[in-house]
Amino acid sequence: MNARTEPSEAGPRAIARPPLVRELLLVVGLFLVYKFGRQLATGHTAEAFRNADRVWDWERALHLPDEGSVQSLLLHGDTLVHLANTYYATVHFPATIAFLVWLYLKRPAHYVWARRVLATVTGAALVLHLFFPLAPPRMLAAAGLVDTAKVYGPSVYGPPQTDTLSNQFAAMPSLHFGWALMVAIGLIVATRSRWRWLWLLHPLVTLTVIVGTANHYWMDAIVATALLGIALAVIHAPRRTATTAGRAQERLAPAGAEAEENVLVGAGR
Repeated sequence: MNARTEPSEAGPRAIARPPLVRELLLVVGLFLVYKFGRQLATGHTAEAFRNADRVWDWERALHLPDEGSVQSLLLHGDTLVHLANTYYATVHFPATIAFLVWLYLKRPAHYVWARRVLATVTGAALVLHLFFPLAPPRMLAAAGLVDTAKVYGPSVYGPPQTDTLSNQFAAMPSLHFGWALMVAIGLIVATRSRWRWLWLLHPLVTLTVIVGTANHYWMDAIVATALLGIALAVIHAPRRTATTAGRAQERLAPAGAEAEENVLVGAGR
């Protein structure tokens, strides 16, 4: 009987959790590459504004909603716009890190998948940042939008000329939206709750915030979605099994023992 129940016990062990130190070094390395890559894209101010004019014209040609209509909703009250700025400044990285940590601890197979997807999308985004610098709509005079972070606070950006921590001309694609959408998709795929679809509120709120605060165009989110879709098509999620869906290991062994007992009873008839 022990020999026959062995596969059930070996199943969860087959999905090994990656070494913690290696994963920490990998994530830190990816973050440094991300920051360094954004710095490489600085110094293209004129081109970034030309591209901004192009994107604005493309959106109008495609009859996309005016970003100002979203911003006007946030500007109904100082509290609302302040909350939107705070969400933009504080949720992006912590939510993604919390997502990866939870997957690492609870769903190691999904963690490896999600980490690969996020790394692929981020790498592709850096390439676009280098070859298509883009000034955000808050800097574009034709958009007529308010820089809500500068006016109402809090703001994560300083003057573009002296800001050495970020590249403010890397609007397309929006990694704020791309990462938020992946967090939602990853949690929907990795969990079984009937309420798991509510995770889509995270990218929905993120989209409202990045557009309403004039940090991104609609096209930035559309391109981020396209890149994520390509990455998900190439990097497949783990097949749903009792192990990857998060069922406890101890639930598997009794099921295997019960099946074995039925076989033995049937053989004795």
